Amino acid sequence: MTTLDTPRLLLRPFTAADAPGILALDSDPAVLRYVPMPPMTSLEQAAKVVDYILAQYARNGLGRWVVERKEDGAFLGWCGLKYVDDATTNGRINYHDLGYRLLPRHWGQGYASEAAAASLRHGFDTLKLPELHATVMQGNVASQRVVERLGFGRTAEFEQDGATWYWYERRNNAGAPGASGQ
Repeated sequence: MTTLDTPRLLLRPFTAADAPGILALDSDPAVLRYVPMPPMTSLEQAAKVVDYILAQYARNGLGRWVVERKEDGAFLGWCGLKYVDDATTNGRINYHDLGYRLLPRHWGQGYASEAAAASLRHGFDTLKLPELHATVMQGNVASQRVVERLGFGRTAEFEQDGATWYWYERRNNAGAPGASGQ
């Protein structure tokens, strides 16, 4: 798995040692406000999430990265690309998804945008993916802004998990100005 470097962040592959960070992230009610899942309650659950991500690396050659602040090595959350081949979203399967989730104390500092932009560039410039997708729950205005600033267009609205979601798409227009979100 590749590691990505941005001015303030290191996006690196998950290891088993990241389970406590996942537990902190997925047990926080503020984080889960726009994530349709019950709060995580154990390190064993977090370890299973890490194992799932590691299996994605092995199966698809990509998956979410840990977002780590360079300055102090702090676990901020995760970001990156995922090949969705094991679940249906908006009636679709087998697509590349850009996603991110950060601990609340790191919100509003541009980390999600910085990590997502690096992930987008990697997907388009390095992996040469033809398109990327993102889903954002209705009401999550901050995440809507992040993906829209990266050039994703909202192409559908759908219901899933008892909530309304927006489906976003961004095509790789290689060679066009700003093609990779720069």
